[in-house]
Amino acid sequence: MFASKIRRILIGDPLHNSQQQHELIPKWKALALLAADALSSIAYATEEIIIPLALSGLAFATTWSLPISLAILGLMFIITLSYRQTIQAYPNGGGAYIVAKDNLGTGAGLVAGAALLIDYTLTVAVSVSAGVENLVSAFPGMAGVQVFTCVWIILFLMVLSLRGVKDSATIFAIPTYLFIFSIFALIITGLVRGPQDVNIHPHTVLMNNLPDIGWILALKAFSSGCTALTGIEAVSNGIPLFRHPQSKNANMTLLMMVVILGSMFAGITYLVNSYDIVKVEGVTLLAGLTKAVFGQGFGFYFVQISIFLILFMAASTAYADFPRLSSLLAIDRYAPRQLISMGDRLVFSNGIIALSMGAIALVIIFRGHTHSLIPLYAVGVFLSFTLSQAGMVVHHWRLREKGWKGSMVMNTIGTLVTFSVLIVIGSFKFTHGAWMVIITIPIIVYAFHRIHVHYVMFARELSQSHYDIDAEGHTKDHVVVIPVSGLHLGVMNAIRYGKSISKDVRVIYVKTDEVSAQRMHEAWAAKFPDMQLHVLDSPYRSISTPILDFIDHVRNENPTDFITVIFPEFVTFKWYHQLLHNQTAWLIKLSLIYKKNVIVTSVKYHLSTT
Repeated sequence: MFASKIRRILIGDPLHNSQQQHELIPKWKALALLAADALSSIAYATEEIIIPLALSGLAFATTWSLPISLAILGLMFIITLSYRQTIQAYPNGGGAYIVAKDNLGTGAGLVAGAALLIDYTLTVAVSVSAGVENLVSAFPGMAGVQVFTCVWIILFLMVLSLRGVKDSATIFAIPTYLFIFSIFALIITGLVRGPQDVNIHPHTVLMNNLPDIGWILALKAFSSGCTALTGIEAVSNGIPLFRHPQSKNANMTLLMMVVILGSMFAGITYLVNSYDIVKVEGVTLLAGLTKAVFGQGFGFYFVQISIFLILFMAASTAYADFPRLSSLLAIDRYAPRQLISMGDRLVFSNGIIALSMGAIALVIIFRGHTHSLIPLYAVGVFLSFTLSQAGMVVHHWRLREKGWKGSMVMNTIGTLVTFSVLIVIGSFKFTHGAWMVIITIPIIVYAFHRIHVHYVMFARELSQSHYDIDAEGHTKDHVVVIPVSGLHLGVMNAIRYGKSISKDVRVIYVKTDEVSAQRMHEAWAAKFPDMQLHVLDSPYRSISTPILDFIDHVRNENPTDFITVIFPEFVTFKWYHQLLHNQTAWLIKLSLIYKKNVIVTSVKYHLSTT
């Protein structure tokens, strides 16, 4: 009862199935919910480009972030056009998993599914860690509780997501639009107040410095900056969340997201170069830019708090898509079927909880350091990009609908580009942690296959089509075994119930010392003079082993017959009083789960006072 009240307070009253249509969200809420991950990458994408360039030791190296950013913007444009094709072709969502499975085969679909699950888990860990790092930049005294803060924020986001899509989208909208406003305010103010003698031309930088900077360093910075593209696929995965017409609304939301994302990314990168912002340990690049533009006043703290909030809200994208993807895998019997079930608030509660636990584990392992988590991030993203685009190429070739040639060319370009980027990222980030993702994806795919085999064999074993109940013969008067530790009202009820279902009732008592056994003999003889008490010796004072041995002995007498084991139990008036009593029966019940033809039940006696 107490737990139920807490549950209601945290996540709200249950929603009826008929309310599911009312949980669909308009475009402005969907943009906040599904674009938060992509938009939040503004907080660290430019910094990830600058860091490897700065390590070269060349004074002009960081200006290469401009042409590199232009290349990333071009890639963003290609991926966006490709995913617009996906939304039109697969209006029920599912993203890369569904597209790859339908067109490239189950194996490719499972690889895409595994990559996306890893990506979403990392989204939560990276966004929360980056948010706390920005908070620490503004309030250095929080450095000592960084991991602790990350864990509690993830738990808060989990509870918020369990409240349902409509509620969480409304709450997530506030910090998302606050962030958009603050970043554009920063860019516009920075352009107005910026240095007047800036003479940065990406083409000139590229041509003049190419021999000195080298392609390897440029590609390394490019692979780091591709984190700006994470989250673009979220809209295609979350189409079922939109109000009708869903495909049209999803495409418009995707377009709005990319326009906002591209503008902010280009503006921040330009300002970082024009203000000559350098990376300082313990202070994010964006914090340094904000201080240069606004000073250490209200504007600085306003932008930092908005960044802090959007980075936390970026996890909302993962909380919207991870549970839905895991439910699709579970429907196809490649993931535990508990992930199919919707909770009280019409969300996939088990998927939300699983995502939170995985993200917390990553935060603890990597101590909440964003730069350590980023190399793990982009591999899964671009693997899913590549499989999705390749799947769309096959899709257009198979169906050959109106305009299929142009669409196939677009998806082919998308496949080649994203695959090339995947190779670059995998090569340059392999020793920095990408190897973990490359190893983990096959392990998860193998786990998917083993789960599928289990469910297939499980269904085949339980199939009743070949079962003839008359051919199995009639069940004899089965044996009832009642383990007791003494005589009380709960035992009396259990014996009465046992006699009502069988004539062969065997009450067993484990003797651990002579004094207690003698008292039990006397009490039994006085109460049940005509009924045998089976006393089991236990010189090593084990309770469960003699009981399990006795049940095995009874099973051996008639291997094909059922045995019912009845546990007399009492239930205390208050739930926490139950902690004061021995729970041996639970351990024995667990041991009996795997014994064939053994039926386990409990007869409970409820105490009415404390």
